Amino acid sequence: ILTKPLIMTPGPTEIHEDVRKAMAQDITNPDLDINFYEYYRESCNKLKKLLNTKEDVLILDGEGILGLEAACASLIEAGDRILCIDNGIFGHGFGDFAKIYGAEVVYFKGDYRKAVDVDELEKFLEKDNEFKLATLVHCETPSGITNPVDKICPLLRKHGIISIVDSVSAIGGERVEVDKWQMDIVLGGSQKCLSAAPGLTFLSISEEAWNIIENRQTPIASFYCNLGIWKNYYEDKWFPYTQPISHIYGLNCALDRILEKGDYIERHNKIANGVRKALKQAGLELYPLDGYSNTVTTVLIPEEISFDEIFNSMLEDHNIMIAGAFDYLKDKVIRIGHMGENCYEDKMYITLKALDNVLKKHGIKLNGSLHKYFVDFM
Repeated sequence: ILTKPLIMTPGPTEIHEDVRKAMAQDITNPDLDINFYEYYRESCNKLKKLLNTKEDVLILDGEGILGLEAACASLIEAGDRILCIDNGIFGHGFGDFAKIYGAEVVYFKGDYRKAVDVDELEKFLEKDNEFKLATLVHCETPSGITNPVDKICPLLRKHGIISIVDSVSAIGGERVEVDKWQMDIVLGGSQKCLSAAPGLTFLSISEEAWNIIENRQTPIASFYCNLGIWKNYYEDKWFPYTQPISHIYGLNCALDRILEKGDYIERHNKIANGVRKALKQAGLELYPLDGYSNTVTTVLIPEEISFDEIFNSMLEDHNIMIAGAFDYLKDKVIRIGHMGENCYEDKMYITLKALDNVLKKHGIKLNGSLHKYFVDFM
């Protein structure tokens, strides 16, 4: 029998028993059962509360990448000039999605170890702002950096540029104010801070974004990625495809857990601060130099040890799974997820105690103990 490890990765996260039970409920036929249209809309309304928006919200059947691609497919036409705000692996990769749909992509490049510099971006836009839309990442998950979307999106709107924001690793862990911050399309995923099962993406769509979708010169080159076909789903009682009903049951329950407790922003902030301080106090180096994420912490691996040694020892000796990264960060960092159901003191204590043990076992000298510092900083 496989013993399930404690998955302290930056998504997927642990799933609460209530959410698992919700997924086990009897299903109906979501296309024919009028009650399910109400349930789907109620789930979207709970997401609106989390996102602080009055705009439309949709839940799509596919992991977070579906939202990224659907936004690009639905808003971009061949030849459109698109600004890709790039200060990390995901930020840069957003440009690749835009290119699939024929965009002419211009990159604003930031320091990969820092949050996007808003003043530099403003100077860049003063010289060149002829863009239909801009792509940006709220939480740059591989590097553990949170970007100031509260300042970036209003700046883009000032220049008439629509924003598509990947907030997959931030929603439910960081504050998101869609309407106040003038965000156009904001993308999330079920398996990160919401701690539901992987398999759903959700997004908010502003009136400005709908306007672009509905007034295109050319048809959207996809069915599954076409947001336009959702416009009147509720009024027409028609879904474009059969809904993943069990996943939506789970998501709805996960949202109730977050909204009823109401402490998620403070909790993520407190735990993240404790983790970062403990790692630094023990003499380890964080990868980010500023803009630290409250949902994932990225740490440089000491030279005397490899990622595989850390990963395997954590799993084999302690039954805890932590993450590495990929692309230019492969084998250079470890990542600890403290998001959603993982963002509690007991789980972080166990994880840091295990990491402390693994590093010392492999001859890494630490100034004191990670888990004891964590308790001190709590």
